[in-house]
Amino acid sequence: MADEQPGRLRRRRRDGATRRETRLQRAERISDAYGLVLFLILVTFVVTMTLPQEGKAGRVAAIAASALTSIVALTSSDVRAARVRLAAIVSAVAIVLAVLGVAIPSDPLLGAAFLAETVLLAVAAVTILRRVIGAIDVDFRTILGAISVFTMLGLLFSSAYLALARFQSGEVFTGVSNPRSSDFLFFSYTTLTTTGYGNLVPAGVVGQSIAVFEMLIGQIFLVTLVAGLVSLWRPGSKLPADEKRG
Repeated sequence: MADEQPGRLRRRRRDGATRRETRLQRAERISDAYGLVLFLILVTFVVTMTLPQEGKAGRVAAIAASALTSIVALTSSDVRAARVRLAAIVSAVAIVLAVLGVAIPSDPLLGAAFLAETVLLAVAAVTILRRVIGAIDVDFRTILGAISVFTMLGLLFSSAYLALARFQSGEVFTGVSNPRSSDFLFFSYTTLTTTGYGNLVPAGVVGQSIAVFEMLIGQIFLVTLVAGLVSLWRPGSKLPADEKRG
């Protein structure tokens, strides 16, 4: 009996280690499937839509959420550690600029913060898109990656409009003197999906050019990439070896 006890203990430890390893692998699969990226995009959307525009915490929180989304998107795409560190530095600079822009206050500093986030989101979206296009087999991870890129584009262009509002002296939307952050996000996604309610119309050549560019990207992305991937996806047709054994 005394000899059996250590053996049972060792087996329990091995079983516990196996369970911990399985949970870790599950977490890695979720990250690799861009599930966390899509969740953070939704969090950023909620933060931007709900927090008051004039509150100091609202603007900084929106930029911080976008920064975290960009960093996680890069890490989920297996990019080099140096690129992730650079993205973290740029994100930190953007947050500092946002804090200073709110504290002083300064529209150019806030515009620079939103512009930095636009660049970060663009790099993250292109990185995920390259991995999606380069995938040999179309699986759930590939589909989720394409959805993540499409939803990230809405955040990207809303950051671009927010930056334009800080740098541009006149109105960004015709007849709207003080648009809220939620207005920029709403306009971005309605433009990306070419819904076009017409309640917000960009004023000026720069704003109109960005809007047209977003429309074209949204349509091309949906019609070519997402539709093509969905048509090639065969759920359950190819399972990993460990799942087949299980």
